[in-house]
Amino acid sequence: MRRHVGWIAGAAAAALVAAGAITYAVAEDGGTGETPSAGSADAGFARDMAVHHQQAVEMSYIVRDRTKDEEVRRLAYDIAQTQANQRGMLLGWLDLWGLPKVSSDPPMTWMDMGGMASGKDGALMPGMATNSELEKLRTLSGKQAEIFYLQLMTDHHKGGVHMAEGCVDRCAVGVEKRLAQGMVEAQESEIQLMADMLKERGAKPRD
Repeated sequence: MRRHVGWIAGAAAAALVAAGAITYAVAEDGGTGETPSAGSADAGFARDMAVHHQQAVEMSYIVRDRTKDEEVRRLAYDIAQTQANQRGMLLGWLDLWGLPKVSSDPPMTWMDMGGMASGKDGALMPGMATNSELEKLRTLSGKQAEIFYLQLMTDHHKGGVHMAEGCVDRCAVGVEKRLAQGMVEAQESEIQLMADMLKERGAKPRD
């Protein structure tokens, strides 16, 4: 039970941050004082991470309906709520900056990785599950669904951490950099939790 306290607290904290994030973004707290351009790291991260987060929400809702295990369902709920809140913040900033939510540039261009993101089978960015993997998750149930979800989400979080670290290094808007740093810390913690949960189920993360 103790391991879930952090997840619940994280979801609550994300909701509070979401409520105040728009105000901070207007003030461009700690940033350059200039509105980011469409090709900036700030805009690229906001667009790409919004898409990345949306898949995490989708996977979490899938597994919620494929298992009765309360531990996995609780983790999935926390990830879905936290990442849906953060996605709203990212899209809200793009609105405030008057920038498009979709770019003609390939995903990850802001990290100089546009050529690496082929979009093969729906996997647009680091760690994202393919369409085939999502379909497989929908066919599994019970322990098999739990293990596959934990493996997919571990990969997803690793990709998310890589992207968030890129924003910490490249973004200019202070509140966005701090959100990205928070993502790094929270997702690294959840990666370890998921490794423990996989071990309890006789499995391990994918290579």
